[in-house]
Amino acid sequence: MTETTLSAPGAAPATGLRPRIRALNALAGRLMPKDLVQLAARLFVGIVFWQSARTKVDGFMIKDQTYYLFENIYNIPLIPANWAAVMATIGEHSLSVLIILGLASRFSAAGLLVMTAVIEIFVFPEAWVLHGTWAASLLAVLAYGPGRLSLDHLLKLDS
Repeated sequence: MTETTLSAPGAAPATGLRPRIRALNALAGRLMPKDLVQLAARLFVGIVFWQSARTKVDGFMIKDQTYYLFENIYNIPLIPANWAAVMATIGEHSLSVLIILGLASRFSAAGLLVMTAVIEIFVFPEAWVLHGTWAASLLAVLAYGPGRLSLDHLLKLDS
């Protein structure tokens, strides 16, 4: 016995599972605003990096603990540990604020994606699933932009 599903007016009734899945997918696409998805992609990954940035400082000073971690625990090659500590601290603070606000969103997403890759490759390679979720959000911002709920859109800086 076949089941009839919704079909276009005047068309023969569609049968089977495929049209039902298509109809559900179309409904989900209409119900989930693209701008909400773009905001979530920016906001949640931005908050992760902001929270990490705040652990590296006490007020406006980089903590001794931060320098210790970069010198003794994190294995970042080619960059002196003290430079890496400063760059990571400044990058996490500035790029997370930018991406949350949706200002220079693609630039900040690219910067955070590079940071994610460095963390994955050199610092915590066993956390690849977590880093993959960050990367997915950042790639979405790079590919689709910040959305209409952003300063980039308000200031007409991103198409």
